[in-house]
Amino acid sequence: MPHESRPLALNMTAIARNNVRMHGSAGKTMLFAHGFGGDQNMWRLVAPAFAHEYRIVVFDQVGAGRARAERSELAGYVSLERYADDLIAICDAAGLRDVVYVGHSVSAMIGVLAAIRRPDCFSRLVLIGPSPCYLNEPGYHGGFERQDILAMLEQLDANYLAWSRMMAPAIMGNLDRPELGAELTTGFCNFDPAFAKRLARLTFLSDNRGDLPRLRRPSLILQCTDDPIAPEPVGDYMHAHLPGSTLRKLRATGHCPNLSAPEETVEAIRAYLLDPGSEPR
Repeated sequence: MPHESRPLALNMTAIARNNVRMHGSAGKTMLFAHGFGGDQNMWRLVAPAFAHEYRIVVFDQVGAGRARAERSELAGYVSLERYADDLIAICDAAGLRDVVYVGHSVSAMIGVLAAIRRPDCFSRLVLIGPSPCYLNEPGYHGGFERQDILAMLEQLDANYLAWSRMMAPAIMGNLDRPELGAELTTGFCNFDPAFAKRLARLTFLSDNRGDLPRLRRPSLILQCTDDPIAPEPVGDYMHAHLPGSTLRKLRATGHCPNLSAPEETVEAIRAYLLDPGSEPR
C-alpha cells in the first residue's frame, strides 16, 4: 500500500514535539538518535564533523531534553515500535528520505525497526552499541540474567534519581574520567522519570532478535571494548543476523563512544561511508 502523506499540522507537530534541529549542508542527510538518558546534545562531538558534507538532523526522544510530551501519551508507549513511529513521523515531517541514520544504544534498534517498516527513509544505518536482547537465553549471551534486570527495574521504580546517580557512571565506563559519568548522570536526571521508567523497561525486556533478518538496508555495527550494556558477543550476534552488515570493534571502552572517544567514532563512521565496498559482510 503506498504511504499516505500526513496532514501539515501533524507534520509540524512532529518537528516541535521532538525538538528537531537541522543544520549543515543541503546535500545528503545524517539523522542522529541518542540513547537512553541522553538528548541530542550527546552528538555535539560527532555530528559537526559531517556538517560540510551532510545536512545534520538531531532530535530529542520523548521525555528527554526539550521534547514536548504529555504524561497522557505515556500509555501509548507499549513497545519500541512506538518509538519507531516517532522516528518515522520525524522523517515524514521533515521530508527526509535515504538518510544515513546514526543510532546509539536503544535508538540503534529503534532505527532498525523503523527501517524495516519504511526503507524509503533510510539509505544505511550506523548502530553504536546496539543490542536486540539484553537477557541471557539458551544459546545467546545478552549480558544480563532476568532476575538482575528485574531487580534493577525495581530500584529504578523506587528511586529514579538515586538509580541514575548509581547507574550512569557504570554505563559510561571510563571511571578514570569522572566528568563523563557526571554528564550522563545529569542527562539521566533531566529525563522525565515517567518516560524514563517506561523506556528502561521496554529496552531491557524487549527481544527483537527475530527482526534482524528483516532489515534490507546495509548497516555498520560499532562495538566498544568492555561495553557493560552490549558486550562483544552481542555485536557478533548482530553482525551474524543483520544482512549486509559490517562490524567494527572500537578501542573505546564503555557504552558511549560518542562522548568518550568521539574522534575514533567519527573516523569509523567516515571510513564506512567512504567505502561502499564495506557494506556487505
